Amino acid sequence: MTTRKPDPAFWHGKRVFVTGHSGFKGSWLCLLLERLGSEVVGCSLRPTTRPNLFELARIGDFLESRWSDVRDADALKSHLPSFQPEIVFHLAAQPLVRRSHREPVETFTTNVSGTLHLLEAARACATVGAVVVVTTDKVYRNGEQGRAFLENDALGGCDPYSSSKAAAEMVVGAYRHSFYSPNGKALAAARAGNVIGGGDWSEDRILPDAVRAWSAGETLEVRHPEATRPWQHVLEPLCGYLCLAETIFQNPSAATDFNFGPGREDIATVRHVVEIARSAFERGEVDWGIKRDELHEAKTLALDNSKSRELLGVAPVWNLQTAVERTMHWYRRQLSGEDARALCEEDIEAFFSAA
Repeated sequence: MTTRKPDPAFWHGKRVFVTGHSGFKGSWLCLLLERLGSEVVGCSLRPTTRPNLFELARIGDFLESRWSDVRDADALKSHLPSFQPEIVFHLAAQPLVRRSHREPVETFTTNVSGTLHLLEAARACATVGAVVVVTTDKVYRNGEQGRAFLENDALGGCDPYSSSKAAAEMVVGAYRHSFYSPNGKALAAARAGNVIGGGDWSEDRILPDAVRAWSAGETLEVRHPEATRPWQHVLEPLCGYLCLAETIFQNPSAATDFNFGPGREDIATVRHVVEIARSAFERGEVDWGIKRDELHEAKTLALDNSKSRELLGVAPVWNLQTAVERTMHWYRRQLSGEDARALCEEDIEAFFSAA
């Protein structure tokens, strides 16, 4: 299947508001929107990791940043009317499972209250036609059945991160039915699998952890090598979000919940991904299972992407091997002094040129 790509004719000149624009996925999304010719305003906290993709790729050079917290309802209520966006992407979140155990209150207030405040501000802004709220594959109630989750499966969560994202989706559902659909506004939730790609320096993510360890000549310590996840390059779900926004902006009745994930053949273990990464990085020692702990982590996660294939025309472009290799080559080249912005643009061009 030839996958649908975002339509430049649709996006050129569109006013787009992005929360979480200073993060890893937000930075890549802003690069895509800049390529497509959109006018973008971002709302986020300032980047916290050093290094970070937002600064290295000079995202701030081509958009306006509003540095505020999505938990600040008054700030959001002023940001949206002053820009008058047509489309909103909500990516701002506390996205880390292990951090959610250390900071549960921050996780719930950011992920639930932040979503509530964003939706309230967007529904009050007359120019907004479509909102895409980005959640996670971990929103599903996971009984370790070993099957891929469908969009109509029950939501839940055994850790603060998962349950906060499931709660955020309950807010999305309530706002869609109560406020958005009756007034002709489109509101959709997008659930993506484990995202990889150059420029992520977050804690407790396997490939950033690998790059940090191997570039320093240290050993990568892997907690759960046999855990299975739906891995995909960051450009896969981001292009899916853009196609989803196009669809629901033009047809608000199509606004529902969508999975964005790889094909079944690319749902793989942590061990397999690390082995591909080590080969692509051309060095690195690994200790398997050395850092086991008592925090809950699902053994198996998988998404069924048939709905996004059939209704949006969105299908994976790069297989797992390509996604991991391009990610590790990005890091190797950036560490050797190449420009992060140019590396991202090279990946974007290769992705858009692929079938």
